[in-house]
Amino acid sequence: MHVHSPFSFLDGAASIEELVQQAAALGMPALALTDHDNLSGAVRFVQAAEEAGIKPVIGAELTLEGGHHLTVLAASPAGYAGLSRILTEAHLGNERGQPRTSWDSLVRHREDLLFLSGCAKGEIPGLLYRRRWDEAERVARRYAEALGRERFFLELQATELPGQHAVNRALVELAERLGVHTVATGNVHYAVREQHPVHDVLRCIAAGVTVNDPHPARPFNDQLHMIPPEEMARRFAWHPQAVANAAAIAEQCRPALVLGKSRHPRFTLRDEHGREKPVDANALLERLAWDGARRRYGKISHALRRRIEEELAIIRQLDMADYFLVAWDVVQYAKQRGIRSSGRGSAADSVVAYCLGLTNVDAFKRGLSFERFMSVERGEPPDIDIDFEAHRRDEVAAYVFERYGKDRVAGVATYHTYHAKGAIREVGKVLGLPAEDIDFVAKRMPHVPADAIGRALRHYPELRPVAEELARDPLRRRWLELASALAGLPRHLGTHSSGLVISAEPLTDVTPLQMSAKGVPISQFDKDDVEALGLMKLDLLFLRMLAAVNTSTEAVRRRDPAFDYDQIPDGDARTYRRLRRGDTIGAFQLESPAQRALHPRLRPRDFEDIVASVALIRPGPIKGDMVEPFIARRNRLEPVTYVHPKLEPILKKTYGIVLFQEQIIEIARAVAGFTPGEADRLRRAMSSFRSQAEMDRIGQQFIAKAIANGVEPDAARTIFGYIAGYAGYGFCEAHAASFADIAYKTTYLLEHYPAEFYAALLSHQPMGYYPANTLLWEARRRGVGVRGVCVNRSRAEFAVEYGDDAGDEAGNEDRAGGGDEAEAR
Repeated sequence: MHVHSPFSFLDGAASIEELVQQAAALGMPALALTDHDNLSGAVRFVQAAEEAGIKPVIGAELTLEGGHHLTVLAASPAGYAGLSRILTEAHLGNERGQPRTSWDSLVRHREDLLFLSGCAKGEIPGLLYRRRWDEAERVARRYAEALGRERFFLELQATELPGQHAVNRALVELAERLGVHTVATGNVHYAVREQHPVHDVLRCIAAGVTVNDPHPARPFNDQLHMIPPEEMARRFAWHPQAVANAAAIAEQCRPALVLGKSRHPRFTLRDEHGREKPVDANALLERLAWDGARRRYGKISHALRRRIEEELAIIRQLDMADYFLVAWDVVQYAKQRGIRSSGRGSAADSVVAYCLGLTNVDAFKRGLSFERFMSVERGEPPDIDIDFEAHRRDEVAAYVFERYGKDRVAGVATYHTYHAKGAIREVGKVLGLPAEDIDFVAKRMPHVPADAIGRALRHYPELRPVAEELARDPLRRRWLELASALAGLPRHLGTHSSGLVISAEPLTDVTPLQMSAKGVPISQFDKDDVEALGLMKLDLLFLRMLAAVNTSTEAVRRRDPAFDYDQIPDGDARTYRRLRRGDTIGAFQLESPAQRALHPRLRPRDFEDIVASVALIRPGPIKGDMVEPFIARRNRLEPVTYVHPKLEPILKKTYGIVLFQEQIIEIARAVAGFTPGEADRLRRAMSSFRSQAEMDRIGQQFIAKAIANGVEPDAARTIFGYIAGYAGYGFCEAHAASFADIAYKTTYLLEHYPAEFYAALLSHQPMGYYPANTLLWEARRRGVGVRGVCVNRSRAEFAVEYGDDAGDEAGNEDRAGGGDEAEAR
């Protein structure tokens, strides 16, 4: 009934999965999770407990206003909501990072909550440790009367601290005098005793001391592990009722957190008076989709109609129309205020998203797989990621808060977990190792998870001296063992850069909120957790290039009113000549040295080549040695081959190479007859880090289904081996196409309107690979005049001057002009 996970930051040494597995192994029917002042681990705790077949009890160990601890358990969904509100008030009502729960908050939200008096830091046990018997009784009476005798328990702990037995006996006597119950707990901070050194290291990190320094924050002994039921019975043989009460509490607590239930807001329209009007979401979405289709395509072919109808049917079946409408509403708001947006990621696999104006990639024309975005079998909400101009993204976010309710919108948390470098530095410092020794290892360690330290020592030549020294020095060997043990443990909570969570009900009924460093309320759950809770997550990202596009478009329109960035013509010969020269400094995604070296060799001729280049210059394809074969096949320097005829229509546009994740889905469906959901599960498994056993299992399933689908056994094995070799390096084609669209259009601006584009780039620094002086040099190289500062004529940003206006005066920040008649100031 009192268990801490790593989400009691720097105070829990076992993962939630380890805790649950140990509880199951010990035959425990239930387990509580009571992290310090948060519910961050609650979702994954429920998921792990349900999988292990044990009952999850959700709680938290609160820090009260006086600094005392109090253990609180949710006995029902209503109790969970009350606990969530208590935690929210504790965080938002106090200094950031210093949550304190008020007595008033406890009393107001006490219904369906159970209260345990806490560890040695609890107010009542603390008084008993100091032998202040009468004061302890007065305080305990106050708790019992205010919170309810039937829901307040005096907590007897089995931690073997000095004086613990005497305090436990005093608590029993106190309970008898007050007419309240006792309960036996273990105050668990790790699953097994062997994890005690890891816990000690974490506490030293938190306190800023070494293992050689005594400190009250460090554990007194190694008794904070999970205690077997029979051992608990032995330790409390003198008062067995306390053990029985623990079981009774577990029995009393009903499932408090329901996962999978949709909590998406229902979309409404506002009338001219600002009043909300309910709508039929599916009907409205269909109308908007068909209106958008006629606007995008003109005449709607039979095949296009069927694709849109299929997507709409899946959206309706998954009850996701409101999600699309909220995203559409946000984009419409931005558009009305002149804020440019562009969808990215797998949302561009959807024709409906394209028709709604959420994305700029024609998924129908490109033959993109909708299943990569969403499917009935997967049953998960889709991810709609939308970029906005960087300097105006907060305007859009503010609209979401205002439109959907400040009590129903919040940011999303992220958890910064230990990786190798950070773990090595912090553990080395705690062990008191010389700073230069720590630096030597940390600087040579690659950016890998902490549990990959051993593999790095074996495989990286620059770490060979370290590996040799470890064989001789037990302390340094222990150093890296402890650093590896921190793998995956969250170090602290952060804020997701773009995610907003939106709820149909007050958010504090579902998730505690706390303040981010920027002063925005955020959920205590991360993106996966909020989706498991059925909350709507919308990613409002920012892209500085979109601001540059808008600024340059406005400038171009001053001399060419008919110019429309969104109607830039495909296949512009001058733009492709620039691409083939690799003369792309300033162009989105195409200006890096690697991209500029690629294009003269790839010699792009059409949009497909730009999409391929965006996907190729990534760590995966480079590491997988995909770039050279692609170029050779693209330029007919080597033949294009396919391991099986069924792969030709799928891999033809990438010359027989699996470049995109969508191609894995298409191959699985064409070769093995996978359903859309099965194909996407295969794509996910092959795109993530996996064990050999998992790959073998996936391979057997693929091969068996391919044979059943009429493919020869040897051919089935060959095909799977082929896609498995490439799959880990695949890139989302929809995402590549979304970025390629901006890449092509910004290259067009660079070619046809250099002055306006350079001025815009310089006005929205920093962005891209190069500093402002490089862009100024490029502008001059292109024949664009660049003028200096002028007190009378310069503006706050770079600006373009034409003809007679481009006089001899200098500007406020430099001004960029265009052509023979334009200059930049």
